[in-house]
Formats: sequence, C-alpha cells, structure tokens
Amino acid sequence: MSVSCSECLSDLLCGEDSSEIVSGESPGSSSCDLESPGTVIEESIAGFIQDERKFLPGVDYLSRFQSRSLDVSAREESVAWILKVQVYYGFQPLTAYLAVNYLDRFLYSRNLPQANGWPRQLLSVACLSLAAKMEEPLVPSLLDLQVEGARYVFEPRTILRMELLVLNVLDWRLRSVTPFSFLCFFACKLDSSGAYIGFLISRATEIILSNIQEASFLEYWPSSIAAAAMLCAANGIPNLSLVNPEHAESWCDGLSKDKIMGCYQLMQGLIVLENSGRKPKKIFLPQLRVSIRARIRSSDSSSSSSSSSYTNNNKRRKLNNCLWVDDDKGSF
Repeated sequence: MSVSCSECLSDLLCGEDSSEIVSGESPGSSSCDLESPGTVIEESIAGFIQDERKFLPGVDYLSRFQSRSLDVSAREESVAWILKVQVYYGFQPLTAYLAVNYLDRFLYSRNLPQANGWPRQLLSVACLSLAAKMEEPLVPSLLDLQVEGARYVFEPRTILRMELLVLNVLDWRLRSVTPFSFLCFFACKLDSSGAYIGFLISRATEIILSNIQEASFLEYWPSSIAAAAMLCAANGIPNLSLVNPEHAESWCDGLSKDKIMGCYQLMQGLIVLENSGRKPKKIFLPQLRVSIRARIRSSDSSSSSSSSSYTNNNKRRKLNNCLWVDDDKGSF
C-alpha cells in the first residue's frame, strides 16, 4: 500500500491548516505533491533543525562515555530494556526514542548514585512512563510497566517521585525533536514518486531503533540520524540505491553533509556487521525483584519510634525472593 506524501506531510502541519493546505489541487493523489504545502513544510523542517539541539544532552556527553566517567554498558542495558518493553506492549517507536532521549538528558545533568544498579532501573522506568504518557493512547499501570526482565520492581509512588525529578531536570521539555520528525519529509525528497514512501519510513525507523543502543550515535543530531537512516533504507530499493548520499544536504537548509556522511558510514558499518553475524550480542542480567518502600512519617512520638525501629530492623532484607530497600536510600 503506497503512502501519499500529501497525507504523510500533513502531520507536520497544524490541524486547522493541514486539510486546507494539503487538499486542493490534487486530492487523493498518490504522488508526492510538495508544491502546495511546500513553503509551510520547509519552514516546519527548518524549525525542527533549528530547535533540535535544545532537546539533546551537552556536546561532551559522548566524551564522558569515552573517558569512562559514565558507564556505556549500563546505558546499553537500560536502552535494551526500554526497547523490549516497547515491543512487549506494542508502543510506537517514538515512545521508545523519547524515553531514551529523556534518559540521556537526565544522565548528562545529574549523577546517579551507584547502588547495585537500582537507581538506573528506576530512571529507566520513569523515563519510559513519561514517554508513554506523551505518546500512547493507553498506558499500562506503573507496576505492569515493569516487565521484560526488569531487574527491580518499584512501588508506583516511588516511580512518580522519580518522574517529577526527571521533569524538573528536563525543565518539563518533553516534546523533543527526534529523527521521526524528519522521516516523512526526507522520504518524499528521496522518492518523489511516492511509490516507496511506506517502505522507506518503515525501514528507516527499524534502522534508527536498532542502533539507538550505540553510544556512538550520540555525536549526531536527529536530522542527521534521520537522513542517514533514510539513505540506508534506500539501499534496499534498486531504483534508489544509486542516490549519492552527499546530495542529502540539499534536502533542507541547515543539514550538515559531514554529519550526515559520518552517521551514514557508521550505520552502514553496523548493518554489515549485523548481516554478517559479527555484531556483538548484548548481555542481560537475571531479574531481581526490588521494591523501594516509603518512609513512614507521623507526628505522633510513638508512631515515630515505631517507624524508626522498623527502619533499623529492615534496612535490607529478603522476603519471598524480593529485596526491600528503604526509601531513605532511594532518594537522589
């Protein structure tokens, strides 16, 4: 089933304007009609390119992994879990990407305490929950969200507190610019006939998600990642495989040929490794169910004494294969 560029690009326009702009000259056309909405679409994409840097971690984020001040394997494990839950619940690809974006921006701004990995798992759950609330029509409960090999299981109130912390660190800026903001536009630029739009977007989406664990891609902005993924997707179509990747810079003002080429070559290398079976497998640790218990606060002295006794006697204990950790060790 072919996808019309007019239908696809209308998503970039405001709801009250898109029907008026996209319809008109050739309603129901299956070809890529960029003449009618062209100016508005170009401005939207240029705006995305101008704003995308505002929704990324700092430029030295990748160097922190390279210098090992941040643990790249820990990030890979968190991203892998997010992707597994995305598949488990059938979330949109954008939901998973946003969750990883929130995680990266948080890690750049705040240091997590090293406590057997549970702070990182708590952050992953909170970021995925926020992303799901942004994009999904139906969102699982916070307990149900903790599936697919989650090493720890947290109480909902603990996750909600972590969500609030993430929101504050991100300054409540959750509507991020992602590679998915550019895919349809780039697909129409690459295939003006509209015959392969659906395949190009689907394949590029698959490529983006399959590489999101790789820290090397943190060097590139969403527009460059989207352009590179679209070029890689085009390699699977004989009619488009001869497109010169260097020409992608002309798709829109603000694109960087060097960044697109660097990202494209990195993707191509990983695709070759994956096809040859030499791409390293990710290692997942066994599940460990953990709950963070909230402190008991009371103005009554006897209740306070009882709470203190409870805390002292239960700093760390196992019940029915569940490790309980007091909330005073769960605050960042």
